[in-house]
Amino acid sequence: MKTKNLLLLPVLIASLGLILAGRVTAQTFTTLHTFTALSGPISEPVTNSDGAVPGRLVLSGNTLYGAALYGGSSGYGTVFAVNTDGTGYTTLHNFTGGRDGSLPFAGLISGNTLYGTASQGGNSGFGMVFKVSTSGTGFTTLHWFTGGDEGSDPGAGLILSGNTLYGTAAGGGSSGSGTVFSLSFRPQLTVIPSGADIILTWPTNVAGFDYTGYTLQTTTNLVSPAVWTAVSPGPVVINGQNAVTNPISGTQQFYRLRQ
Repeated sequence: MKTKNLLLLPVLIASLGLILAGRVTAQTFTTLHTFTALSGPISEPVTNSDGAVPGRLVLSGNTLYGAALYGGSSGYGTVFAVNTDGTGYTTLHNFTGGRDGSLPFAGLISGNTLYGTASQGGNSGFGMVFKVSTSGTGFTTLHWFTGGDEGSDPGAGLILSGNTLYGTAAGGGSSGSGTVFSLSFRPQLTVIPSGADIILTWPTNVAGFDYTGYTLQTTTNLVSPAVWTAVSPGPVVINGQNAVTNPISGTQQFYRLRQ
């Protein structure tokens, strides 16, 4: 019996040590921002100054960014920013419930651009994908969901890989049970005749996506195997557009952008 008691003693001491260690661990809990009261029940569009029912946050430098499902000046949610010390709370966008959507989810930041989804509203009422700068300017709808095979109610955050956004839609799809989607933006090449030359242009970026690394190529024959060569000299940037000026020759020319 004495041997058994001796065996139990280290176990009891170890357990006591764990309890004591838990007691001396310090915690610092700080409320950074308290959202203001709504003007009525949440079952209808109700307003306040900053939003209500906030969701996931993303961090850039010393600033936190997120979205609130409800509230704001129109009652359809907000995108907001607040410093990590609780100062500088700013509403970056108030959703109107119309073409810009409602019930927003913002959970992705790339450079100075925030990307998110609004699970309702939009052009067809089935939600949309949006972007807005971290300063609150340049709010842009990137895609409106139709509620058909592509899905509806995109009530989750987004993932960015390269120049492609990935996300999920809770409803719609061919079976009505939701979809996984991707959304990408390829640069559009424009060709404009100018006297004895042609001017080829494409944007330096679209929707915050940088198109650095795209090369303008040309060929005289599209029959496989076509031989594409890079156009030289390279582009110059004019008013946010990459521009290349090429002489018009007697031989037909085909152009493409290649990454």
